[in-house]
Amino acid sequence: MSHDEDHITSTREKLVRMANQIAAFFHSKSREEGIAGVAEHINKFWEPRMRRQFFEMLDSGTENFDELVVAASARIKRPKSPEQADMSLGYSQTTQAESAAH
Repeated sequence: MSHDEDHITSTREKLVRMANQIAAFFHSKSREEGIAGVAEHINKFWEPRMRRQFFEMLDSGTENFDELVVAASARIKRPKSPEQADMSLGYSQTTQAESAAH
């Protein structure tokens, strides 16, 4: 495994651990409070880059997220991809390619 792969793995593991620690705290609440609490905490304290990686991991289904985290994911704000963010600002792949050519 290269150094970059180690870094990616450790970042992924750290995100899983952090999300599961949040869920562990909220397991003592009612299910509804737990789901709301996990989602609110992640929305409030995780930057978009962390939330984007979280959804990439969740979508691939390869990580060991606590079930409460998975349930709360429907209420967690899914950040736009860099491409979607550019398009919402009026930039497109073609525009960038054309400007690079000039």
